[in-house]
Amino acid sequence: MRLKRLGALAVAALGIVGVTSVFVQSGVAVAHGSMTYPASRTYACYEDGRAAGGGDLYPTNPACVAAVEIGGKQPLWDWYGNLISQAGGRHREIIADGDLCGPTTKYDAYNLARGDWPTTTLRAGAAINFKYNAWAPHPGTWDQYVTKDGFDVNQPLKWSDLEPVPFDSITNPVAVGGEYSWNGTLPNKTGRHIIYSIWQRNDSPEAFYSCSDVIFTGGNGGGDTQAPTAPGTPTATATGTSVALSWPAATDNVGVSGYTVYREAGATDVSVATSSGTTATVTGLTANTAYQFYVVARDAAGNTSPASALVSVTTGGGTTPGACAVTYNVPSSWSGGFTANVSVKNTGTSAVNAWQLVWDVPAGQGITSAWSAEIAIAAGKATAKGASWNQNIQPGQTVSFGFNGSSQGTPALPTSFSLNGALCGAG
Repeated sequence: MRLKRLGALAVAALGIVGVTSVFVQSGVAVAHGSMTYPASRTYACYEDGRAAGGGDLYPTNPACVAAVEIGGKQPLWDWYGNLISQAGGRHREIIADGDLCGPTTKYDAYNLARGDWPTTTLRAGAAINFKYNAWAPHPGTWDQYVTKDGFDVNQPLKWSDLEPVPFDSITNPVAVGGEYSWNGTLPNKTGRHIIYSIWQRNDSPEAFYSCSDVIFTGGNGGGDTQAPTAPGTPTATATGTSVALSWPAATDNVGVSGYTVYREAGATDVSVATSSGTTATVTGLTANTAYQFYVVARDAAGNTSPASALVSVTTGGGTTPGACAVTYNVPSSWSGGFTANVSVKNTGTSAVNAWQLVWDVPAGQGITSAWSAEIAIAAGKATAKGASWNQNIQPGQTVSFGFNGSSQGTPALPTSFSLNGALCGAG
């Protein structure tokens, strides 16, 4: 199925941006974002067009000019909205060869196979600080792939042109000042390539895609072709919604640069964590559920190891209080409404990332506005999620948010709260 026939999916990219508190009654707020370093095609052409000044976009790069002639300027104004709203991790299934850089009608022109797109020059094998704009931050995993040696930019980009596994993956990076940033290591490549980034949200099936045209210098043309050995068999310790993994280290002729943890999920396995060491914690899992994980090592040249053996683990029931405490109070109420303040304390020894607090909404109550969190109500449950600046809770730290609600009579207090699936005690 060629997604550009379903261009209406991309229209959902227009949403609320630049806010730290959003209230929605149902559904999930859309995210927005794109790679800004190394620059994606849409962002590079937007900056190229903006350089002329005058309040409009006048690109001069030949490839950008050709894209505007085909698709107009709106994709540049919306350079951060190259998305499929119902991807759900099925990227290779729903995006056809030749459509990777612009999988919907709106961004189809950015699939043009030509060698004069704006480029970013990078040093092969070097450390890099990736930057990804966060118009509307949400948790998820970013996977960065690179094209294989011998890739021809003058031919349509196909899935088979990409190395089979990402050379860089990151889960839930922190957004600061409207931008995600994280450190990685570039692959050992030479010459012209494309870095293909996929951001798959883990709170929604929505996914974002970007092609960054790059030129690698200083590489040895794939001189290091020896892959690391497979990591040892992982061991796992589960809670109600997370699994802590550890594994014996892999070895490499030059050196192992990191590990990626995958969850086995049938035809398409899912990258769920990355680590520079031999431990990782997978969060956001479902209680009383069986999972299987394996680990792949990678080196600085982009070589990847065989997979480790599988480890099987079942999460707990989440029926006893976890490492969290919640304080909920109603400082004021009036006829038909009230204000509630909520504090969530991490009483454990590890950080709670991309926190979500869930509680049953008492009968006759609703929520009309919120601050310092996003709150949605569905099927009688309220789910509060941290804003971009407070989405992670360090050990011993407390985050607070509040909301105005509607109520029939005296507002009743919720009876229990769960944080990322684990039942919380009283604060």
